[in-house]
Amino acid sequence: MATEPNLVDARGLKCPLPVLKMEKRLEALEAGTTLVVLATDPIARIDIPLYCRQNGHACAMTQDGETMRFTIVKA
Repeated sequence: MATEPNLVDARGLKCPLPVLKMEKRLEALEAGTTLVVLATDPIARIDIPLYCRQNGHACAMTQDGETMRFTIVKA
């Protein structure tokens, strides 16, 4: 199961909780590891990519209905 990405399910949580949960999980991961964050808070669309840019992580976002899926590769 090592090939499956780590997952943070932050659906239903309001800012800043999605970013805080993502940050805590990223701290525990090794560089190059993929983390998937699911979020429904509209502010996450701004906050998560901004956090990733500021910390050098790669971040891509897709959306399915209200759920945003951020795929992050730790720097």
